[in-house]
Amino acid sequence: MQFGRTYEEFEVGATYKHWPGKTVTEYDDHLFCLLTMNHHPLHMDTNYAEKTTDFGKNVVVGNYIYSLLLGMSVPDISGKAIANLEIESLKHVAPTVHGDTIYGQTTVLDKWPSKSKNDRGIVYVETKGYKQDGTLVCVFRRKVMVPTETYIKERGGEQPGRPEPKQQEK
Repeated sequence: MQFGRTYEEFEVGATYKHWPGKTVTEYDDHLFCLLTMNHHPLHMDTNYAEKTTDFGKNVVVGNYIYSLLLGMSVPDISGKAIANLEIESLKHVAPTVHGDTIYGQTTVLDKWPSKSKNDRGIVYVETKGYKQDGTLVCVFRRKVMVPTETYIKERGGEQPGRPEPKQQEK
């Protein structure tokens, strides 16, 4: 299974559909809210959400949806990344509720060699997240520093630091 790409493997205009999707549960939403200290009642209090909001139910915190999509993109986009350099924009387009399933895809918008080091490059991508019915829920653009093939070879190949299994004595 491929885990990320080198600079040479990215093609401007290519779109990667991330698989599988993830069904967002109430537990996922509450855990993320608790871990990040986001205690807004829209996400945590069903009574409040039903009686006082336009949504009529709890809405999943948007930064969880963003984080989920970012994670989904790792095998296709940033699995070999040296660094995520910038999140240029982040738009929450439509609400997500408990039970929705999120799917993501990323398009390569541009790429260019690093100006400071010739063994890496910058890839500019846009990731979109959709619910199970095709509704766009989240869009973000980011710049990722990725290695060239030379960088990978000089640092021990595809899985540097992975130990070789020891021979078992008989």
